Amino acid sequence: MQFHILSFEGPDAYSRAGGLASRVTGLSAQLAALGQETHLWFVGDPRLPGHESRDKLHLHRWCQWISNHHPGGVYDGEHGKRYDYSESLPPFLLHLVMKALRNDTPVTFLAEEWHTAPAVLHLDELLRRHGLRHRVRILWNANNMFGLEHVDWNRMSEAATLTTVSRYMKHAMHPFGVDPVVIPNGLEPTAFDPVAPEAVEQFANTIAPRLVLAKVARFDPDKRWLATVEIVAELKQRGARPLLIARGGMEAHGREVLARARELGLSIGERNAKPGVKGLISALQHIDNIDILHLRSHLDPEARRMLFRCASAVLANSSREPFGLVGLEAMAAHGIACTGISGEDYAVPGHNAIVLQTHAPSEAVAQIERLQLRPLEAREIRRAGATTARNYAWGTVIERNLIPQLELSSL
Repeated sequence: MQFHILSFEGPDAYSRAGGLASRVTGLSAQLAALGQETHLWFVGDPRLPGHESRDKLHLHRWCQWISNHHPGGVYDGEHGKRYDYSESLPPFLLHLVMKALRNDTPVTFLAEEWHTAPAVLHLDELLRRHGLRHRVRILWNANNMFGLEHVDWNRMSEAATLTTVSRYMKHAMHPFGVDPVVIPNGLEPTAFDPVAPEAVEQFANTIAPRLVLAKVARFDPDKRWLATVEIVAELKQRGARPLLIARGGMEAHGREVLARARELGLSIGERNAKPGVKGLISALQHIDNIDILHLRSHLDPEARRMLFRCASAVLANSSREPFGLVGLEAMAAHGIACTGISGEDYAVPGHNAIVLQTHAPSEAVAQIERLQLRPLEAREIRRAGATTARNYAWGTVIERNLIPQLELSSL
């Protein structure tokens, strides 16, 4: 089968803005690893080749002539990029479809998010005009609610099989008059790479006897950063000596979060960590008087896995979470995910995660302190979480969720 993935975000640093980049990078890589010819069409770095082949995976950087004038990233100049993507890409894809079908190669399109909706409608129109629509599968996926008010749902429902990433999103989309199929996000194989025992021991020795919490998320009110610093403050008041290792973003809400932390009497240290495990451990030196360590540098996957593995809890306590990839990444690293009240499909209270039922910081404090007093129970939650995460490896998601849906859509 020939797969074409349509997405604004992609694997380039220029193209990464959130979870969508992780999704399409992992999905495309796994499809290619399974031997499927896979093409990823995304708004890529204008300084890199327009077409790059990596065995079965083909990266196509579209809109580069526009990106060259917008160095701020994938969504810099997004209106012009969206127009160019929807107008110029579908005719090019039509040519590839015709070539594949002449060779009796089945073709499937997997399109992501509202930015690609006009391109899907254009492609559907071209395929129908040439009498080919019945021979091609098209799935269109929503990862979150952003931009869905711009989608022509009547036309989109006819043009593609609609999918989304969780039951939360499925029900959130019902008011638009659609009932999408749930195909969850997945994890790349590297998410399961073990953290070296000596690194875990070095981390523990560096921060002992602190109670380490971790939070990695955009500085967005939905991520409940303000509640997070209140959790740290309450733990400090109770004598727990907490240390929050925080990696946010460049969003303006970050200033409000840090100001609130200072109001609560928390001390803040800011560091730039070098890449890898050693870089993160180096950034943890001389932090005895720090309550919140704010990492201003990128946290690479190796360092993230160690942080998630070594923290007493990874605070993925969002108030609105379409899927909750960070919590799942924490589970894969044998960490303890503390999810919010939005109902992540994979989180089972007390079995594989801490699942908060309210917005009250006192609930999170009580849950965290409880596990501190019950290390065997905490160990079982880590073990169960790691087992759960394996069910969300991209290979498993493709086999159990994507392929059956493609077979159903061809009936």
